[in-house]
Amino acid sequence: MRIDVLTLFPEFCPGALGASILGLARERGLVDFRLVNIRDFARDRHKVCDDTPYGGGPGMVMKPEPLAAAIDSARRPQSTVVLLSPQGEPFSQATAEEFSRAGQLVLVCGRYKGVDERVRLMADREVSVGDYVLPGGEAAAVVIVEAVARLLPGAVGHEDSVATDSFSTGILDAPYYTRPREFRGLAVPEVLVSGDHASVARWRREQALKTTAQRRPELLRGEVLSETEREFLCRELGKEIVNG
Repeated sequence: MRIDVLTLFPEFCPGALGASILGLARERGLVDFRLVNIRDFARDRHKVCDDTPYGGGPGMVMKPEPLAAAIDSARRPQSTVVLLSPQGEPFSQATAEEFSRAGQLVLVCGRYKGVDERVRLMADREVSVGDYVLPGGEAAAVVIVEAVARLLPGAVGHEDSVATDSFSTGILDAPYYTRPREFRGLAVPEVLVSGDHASVARWRREQALKTTAQRRPELLRGEVLSETEREFLCRELGKEIVNG
Protein backbone atom coordinates (compact mmCIF):
# COMPACT_ATOMS: atom_id res chain seq x y z
CA MET A 1 0.00 0.00 0.00
CA ARG A 2 1.18 3.53 -0.72
CA ILE A 3 0.38 6.50 1.53
CA ASP A 4 1.26 10.05 0.45
CA VAL A 5 1.12 12.80 3.07
CA LEU A 6 0.81 16.28 1.55
CA THR A 7 2.01 18.90 4.02
CA LEU A 8 3.60 22.30 4.44
CA PHE A 9 5.74 20.84 7.24
CA PRO A 10 7.19 17.48 6.14
CA GLU A 11 9.62 17.57 9.07
CA PHE A 12 6.65 16.87 11.37
CA CYS A 13 6.15 13.28 10.23
CA PRO A 14 9.35 11.22 9.65
CA GLY A 15 9.89 10.21 13.28
CA ALA A 16 6.38 8.85 13.70
CA LEU A 17 6.35 7.09 10.33
CA GLY A 18 9.56 5.22 11.13
CA ALA A 19 8.71 3.99 14.62
CA SER A 20 7.16 0.80 16.01
CA ILE A 21 4.58 -0.95 13.80
CA LEU A 22 4.83 1.72 11.09
CA GLY A 23 8.58 1.25 10.84
CA LEU A 24 8.23 -2.54 10.71
CA ALA A 25 5.49 -2.36 8.08
CA ARG A 26 7.73 -0.16 5.99
CA GLU A 27 10.72 -2.49 6.39
CA ARG A 28 8.58 -5.47 5.37
CA GLY A 29 7.43 -3.71 2.22
CA LEU A 30 3.80 -3.62 3.32
CA VAL A 31 3.48 0.15 3.02
CA ASP A 32 5.34 2.91 1.20
CA PHE A 33 5.19 6.32 2.91
CA ARG A 34 5.86 9.42 0.87
CA LEU A 35 6.04 12.95 2.22
CA VAL A 36 5.13 15.63 -0.31
CA ASN A 37 6.09 19.22 0.46
CA ILE A 38 3.30 21.43 -0.84
CA ARG A 39 5.71 24.38 -1.01
CA ASP A 40 7.58 22.61 -3.82
CA PHE A 41 4.56 23.34 -6.04
CA ALA A 42 4.35 27.07 -5.30
CA ARG A 43 5.09 29.19 -8.37
CA ASP A 44 6.66 32.24 -6.74
CA ARG A 45 10.25 32.45 -5.50
CA HIS A 46 9.14 32.81 -1.86
CA LYS A 47 7.06 29.59 -2.01
CA VAL A 48 3.96 31.32 -0.64
CA CYS A 49 1.10 28.86 -0.03
CA ASP A 50 -1.42 31.01 1.85
CA ASP A 51 -3.31 34.24 1.36
CA THR A 52 -6.02 36.37 2.98
CA PRO A 53 -9.63 35.19 2.53
CA TYR A 54 -11.98 36.91 0.10
CA GLY A 55 -14.67 38.74 2.01
CA GLY A 56 -12.30 39.67 4.81
CA GLY A 57 -11.91 38.24 8.27
CA PRO A 58 -8.98 37.05 10.38
CA GLY A 59 -6.58 34.26 9.46
CA MET A 60 -5.13 32.90 6.26
CA VAL A 61 -6.32 30.33 3.73
CA MET A 62 -4.21 27.80 1.81
CA LYS A 63 -3.92 28.87 -1.83
CA PRO A 64 -5.44 26.56 -4.46
CA GLU A 65 -2.64 26.47 -7.04
CA PRO A 66 0.18 24.74 -5.10
CA LEU A 67 -2.16 22.45 -3.19
CA ALA A 68 -4.02 21.32 -6.32
CA ALA A 69 -0.71 20.72 -8.11
CA ALA A 70 0.54 18.63 -5.17
CA ILE A 71 -2.64 16.53 -5.23
CA ASP A 72 -2.35 16.05 -8.99
CA SER A 73 1.26 14.89 -8.60
CA ALA A 74 0.36 12.25 -6.01
CA ARG A 75 -2.97 11.00 -7.33
CA ARG A 76 -3.05 7.64 -9.10
CA PRO A 77 -6.03 5.78 -10.67
CA GLN A 78 -6.52 3.75 -7.46
CA SER A 79 -6.03 6.69 -5.09
CA THR A 80 -8.36 7.83 -2.34
CA VAL A 81 -7.69 11.52 -1.65
CA VAL A 82 -8.54 12.42 1.95
CA LEU A 83 -8.68 16.00 3.18
CA LEU A 84 -8.08 16.27 6.93
CA SER A 85 -10.45 18.87 8.30
CA PRO A 86 -12.56 19.61 11.41
CA GLN A 87 -15.58 19.71 9.07
CA GLY A 88 -15.04 16.15 7.89
CA GLU A 89 -16.81 12.91 8.74
CA PRO A 90 -15.65 11.37 12.04
CA PHE A 91 -12.75 8.95 11.61
CA SER A 92 -13.59 5.50 12.99
CA GLN A 93 -12.31 1.93 13.03
CA ALA A 94 -14.67 1.16 10.15
CA THR A 95 -13.11 4.01 8.16
CA ALA A 96 -9.62 2.71 8.96
CA GLU A 97 -10.60 -0.74 7.71
CA GLU A 98 -12.01 0.77 4.52
CA PHE A 99 -8.85 2.82 3.93
CA SER A 100 -6.64 -0.24 4.54
CA ARG A 101 -8.17 -1.82 1.43
CA ALA A 102 -7.31 1.15 -0.78
CA GLY A 103 -4.43 0.91 -3.21
CA GLN A 104 -3.20 4.36 -2.22
CA LEU A 105 -4.15 7.02 0.29
CA VAL A 106 -3.35 10.66 -0.34
CA LEU A 107 -3.69 12.52 2.98
CA VAL A 108 -3.98 16.28 2.53
CA CYS A 109 -2.96 18.25 5.63
CA GLY A 110 -4.75 21.55 5.94
CA ARG A 111 -3.32 24.56 7.81
CA TYR A 112 -4.39 28.00 8.97
CA LYS A 113 -8.14 28.65 8.51
CA GLY A 114 -8.35 25.81 6.00
CA VAL A 115 -8.01 25.22 2.28
CA ASP A 116 -9.59 27.03 -0.64
CA GLU A 117 -13.04 25.51 -1.23
CA ARG A 118 -12.20 24.72 -4.84
CA VAL A 119 -9.44 22.40 -3.66
CA ARG A 120 -11.70 20.81 -1.05
CA LEU A 121 -13.90 19.65 -3.92
CA MET A 122 -10.95 17.68 -5.33
CA ALA A 123 -10.94 15.34 -2.31
CA ASP A 124 -12.75 12.00 -2.37
CA ARG A 125 -13.30 12.11 1.39
CA GLU A 126 -13.08 14.73 4.13
CA VAL A 127 -12.21 13.30 7.54
CA SER A 128 -11.92 14.62 11.09
CA VAL A 129 -10.16 12.81 13.95
CA GLY A 130 -12.18 14.61 16.61
CA ASP A 131 -14.28 17.59 17.60
CA TYR A 132 -11.35 19.90 18.25
CA VAL A 133 -9.02 22.07 16.17
CA LEU A 134 -5.32 21.35 15.60
CA PRO A 135 -2.77 23.79 14.13
CA GLY A 136 -2.66 21.55 11.08
CA GLY A 137 -3.54 18.14 9.71
CA GLU A 138 -0.15 16.49 10.29
CA ALA A 139 -1.00 15.00 13.70
CA ALA A 140 -4.31 13.76 12.28
CA ALA A 141 -2.46 12.20 9.34
CA VAL A 142 -0.21 10.27 11.72
CA VAL A 143 -3.30 9.03 13.61
CA ILE A 144 -4.87 7.77 10.40
CA VAL A 145 -1.65 6.19 9.13
CA GLU A 146 -1.18 4.31 12.42
CA ALA A 147 -4.78 3.09 12.45
CA VAL A 148 -4.64 1.98 8.81
CA ALA A 149 -1.14 0.47 8.61
CA ARG A 150 -1.63 -1.85 11.58
CA LEU A 151 -4.55 -3.46 9.73
CA LEU A 152 -2.41 -4.51 6.79
CA PRO A 153 -1.79 -8.29 6.72
CA GLY A 154 1.60 -8.98 8.30
CA ALA A 155 1.92 -5.61 10.04
CA VAL A 156 1.38 -6.98 13.56
CA GLY A 157 2.77 -10.15 15.09
CA HIS A 158 -0.61 -11.73 15.83
CA GLU A 159 -3.29 -10.72 13.35
CA ASP A 160 -6.02 -12.14 15.62
CA SER A 161 -5.23 -9.41 18.16
CA VAL A 162 -6.40 -6.78 15.66
CA ALA A 163 -9.75 -8.54 15.29
CA THR A 164 -10.46 -8.21 19.03
CA ASP A 165 -9.49 -4.55 19.44
CA SER A 166 -11.95 -1.99 20.71
CA PHE A 167 -14.43 -0.96 17.97
CA SER A 168 -13.39 -3.86 15.70
CA THR A 169 -16.40 -5.82 16.92
CA GLY A 170 -18.57 -2.75 17.46
CA ILE A 171 -17.96 -2.51 21.23
CA LEU A 172 -15.02 -1.78 23.51
CA ASP A 173 -12.49 -4.46 24.37
CA ALA A 174 -12.26 -6.37 27.66
CA PRO A 175 -9.57 -5.54 30.27
CA TYR A 176 -6.26 -7.39 30.05
CA TYR A 177 -3.73 -8.61 32.63
CA THR A 178 -0.18 -9.95 32.50
CA ARG A 179 2.52 -10.97 34.97
CA PRO A 180 2.92 -10.60 37.92
CA ARG A 181 -0.18 -12.42 39.13
CA GLU A 182 -0.53 -9.95 42.02
CA PHE A 183 0.42 -6.29 41.87
CA ARG A 184 -0.02 -3.79 44.70
CA GLY A 185 -2.60 -5.97 46.35
CA LEU A 186 -4.61 -6.50 43.17
CA ALA A 187 -4.81 -10.05 41.81
CA VAL A 188 -5.51 -11.29 38.31
CA PRO A 189 -9.08 -12.65 38.06
CA GLU A 190 -9.05 -16.38 38.75
CA VAL A 191 -10.88 -17.23 35.56
CA LEU A 192 -7.91 -16.01 33.49
CA VAL A 193 -5.56 -18.51 35.09
CA SER A 194 -8.06 -21.37 35.19
CA GLY A 195 -7.10 -22.86 31.85
CA ASP A 196 -10.80 -23.07 30.95
CA HIS A 197 -10.88 -21.44 27.52
CA ALA A 198 -14.67 -21.36 27.29
CA SER A 199 -14.92 -19.60 30.66
CA VAL A 200 -12.22 -17.13 29.65
CA ALA A 201 -14.05 -16.34 26.40
CA ARG A 202 -17.32 -15.84 28.28
CA TRP A 203 -15.61 -13.61 30.89
CA ARG A 204 -14.02 -11.45 28.19
CA ARG A 205 -17.30 -11.05 26.36
CA GLU A 206 -19.08 -10.06 29.59
CA GLN A 207 -16.34 -7.63 30.60
CA ALA A 208 -16.32 -6.07 27.14
CA LEU A 209 -20.08 -5.53 27.39
CA LYS A 210 -19.76 -4.12 30.91
CA THR A 211 -16.97 -1.72 29.92
CA THR A 212 -18.96 -0.56 26.92
CA ALA A 213 -22.12 -0.06 28.97
CA GLN A 214 -20.21 2.02 31.52
CA ARG A 215 -18.12 4.14 29.15
CA ARG A 216 -19.80 4.18 25.73
CA PRO A 217 -23.37 2.92 26.22
CA GLU A 218 -24.44 4.18 22.78
CA LEU A 219 -22.29 1.45 21.20
CA LEU A 220 -24.61 -1.21 22.62
CA ARG A 221 -27.59 -0.02 20.58
CA GLY A 222 -26.81 -2.32 17.69
CA GLU A 223 -25.41 -5.18 19.75
CA VAL A 224 -27.36 -8.43 19.97
CA LEU A 225 -27.42 -9.54 23.62
CA SER A 226 -28.40 -12.94 24.90
CA GLU A 227 -30.73 -13.20 27.88
CA THR A 228 -27.77 -14.32 30.00
CA GLU A 229 -25.78 -11.26 28.95
CA ARG A 230 -28.71 -8.97 29.75
CA GLU A 231 -29.00 -10.51 33.20
CA PHE A 232 -25.25 -10.10 33.76
CA LEU A 233 -25.34 -6.40 32.86
CA CYS A 234 -28.42 -5.85 34.98
CA ARG A 235 -26.63 -7.38 38.01
CA GLU A 236 -23.41 -5.47 37.40
CA LEU A 237 -24.92 -2.09 36.60
CA GLY A 238 -28.07 -2.25 38.69
CA LYS A 239 -30.30 -1.36 35.77
CA GLU A 240 -31.85 -2.97 32.73
CA ILE A 241 -30.02 -2.55 29.43
CA VAL A 242 -32.13 -1.43 26.47
CA ASN A 243 -30.52 -1.89 23.07
CA GLY A 244 -31.28 -2.85 19.49
